[in-house]
Amino acid sequence: MDNLPGRVRVYIACSLDGFIADVHDGLDWLTQPRADHGPLASGNWAERPADALQYDDFFRDVGCLLMGRRTYDVVSTFDEWPYGDTPVIVATSRPLDDAPPTVTTASAPIKNLIAEAHDAAGEKDVYLDGGNLIRQALDADQIDQIIVTQMPTVLGRGHPLFAGADNPRELTVTDVLKFEDGMVQLHLMPVHDVAK
Repeated sequence: MDNLPGRVRVYIACSLDGFIADVHDGLDWLTQPRADHGPLASGNWAERPADALQYDDFFRDVGCLLMGRRTYDVVSTFDEWPYGDTPVIVATSRPLDDAPPTVTTASAPIKNLIAEAHDAAGEKDVYLDGGNLIRQALDADQIDQIIVTQMPTVLGRGHPLFAGADNPRELTVTDVLKFEDGMVQLHLMPVHDVAK
């Protein structure tokens, strides 16, 4: 993977059935131990070393984060603000209460939001987060890389990552890596539509 500046990138986890959060916007299923205490992986898979792109390494190349309002509402309940001094643009028309000083809001079509995020990011990458924004950007052919870490968990219901996109999209798999015990990380590059 090359490290060209100015890309629009997605780094996200999802369940095996394609959900990024449960029906109550919960993310506990990503970090809590399994109810039956069964391992995430066993056999040869569990014995292989992890070789995936870790979040901290990914985030070093990020100059601005563009996220949806629902994502912001979930992240703002965390004990600590996870993005430090990195500029964050929240796509919303509603005001934010007690937002960190690095957070601004914007309401515009997805291409305009991404252009604003590029300006804030300088020469670094734009990190796109939130299912609805990701689908909009995918439909508008604005994403350069998608990194999805898939959990061996079926939620059954929740907030989908890709379901609801307006158009079919073709993607090129550039890597498939092991992420810790039992998770699979897919590195994908959307096939760009020159007409858009």
